[in-house]
Amino acid sequence: MRRPFPSGDLSAIDPFLLLDEMGPVEYAPGKAVGAPDHPHRGFETVTYLLAGEIEHRDSNGGFGVITPGAVQWMTAGAGIVHSELPTNQMMRLGGRMHGFQLWVNLRAASKMIPPRYQGYEAYDIPSRELDGGGTLRVIAGEVDGLNGIVDTTSPVTFAHVSLRAGESIDWRVADGHTALVHPFVNGVVVNGLEADEGHMVVCDRESGSVTVTAGERECEVLLLGGEPLNEPIARYGPFVMNTREEITRAFEDYEAGRLGSIVATGPGTNRN
Repeated sequence: MRRPFPSGDLSAIDPFLLLDEMGPVEYAPGKAVGAPDHPHRGFETVTYLLAGEIEHRDSNGGFGVITPGAVQWMTAGAGIVHSELPTNQMMRLGGRMHGFQLWVNLRAASKMIPPRYQGYEAYDIPSRELDGGGTLRVIAGEVDGLNGIVDTTSPVTFAHVSLRAGESIDWRVADGHTALVHPFVNGVVVNGLEADEGHMVVCDRESGSVTVTAGERECEVLLLGGEPLNEPIARYGPFVMNTREEITRAFEDYEAGRLGSIVATGPGTNRN
């Protein structure tokens, strides 16, 4: 797994709290791993899959199988318990797993909103071929005139761009918004700065426009943008609030069962 942030030097990039690249990895039969039941409060988790299968269940009744090209956008809000596990087929047969998980912070005024689950298949996500032969997929926000499908709690952009060798895309970023470019297949040039595969670029918030250009080989990148919240962050494990007292209350609510529990419903099961 690659984790551009948080790291020892960088705890968050407002409004984003974490970016994990899961894989790519080839699992042998019976060896795939996931995350059993665990709680969240105060932020959103975004899971975008490129290969493999993940089964999602939550205490709010949400259920879905995330397949290649699909996305799950879960707003934990006031609190939810969920699981992210390989499907029975993935466990039985093994196979390639590759994807991303992004954590998006919520404003203080939204941290206790009711939880919700948005799941979209690959064919639901708006996409188009670029002039140079590459592909643009926009999950949330807007890039190059293409609007995403997810209803975000605060302004957020999440896009996947595939570029042919030498091809470019221009991304107009809203004034003052955070803009991140994460190349995950080969390197790119971002506003004249070379970035190797796996090295995320944090763009100047005053730049306004971000130009991403492939080098001598085709490349793939994530474009992540968002409106900074400019609020204090208190985080511990699965909870992200504004004060330590709110973190303590979140643990108390979880231990008292007030965040609910998962009832296995829907096709298949990975539960004991």
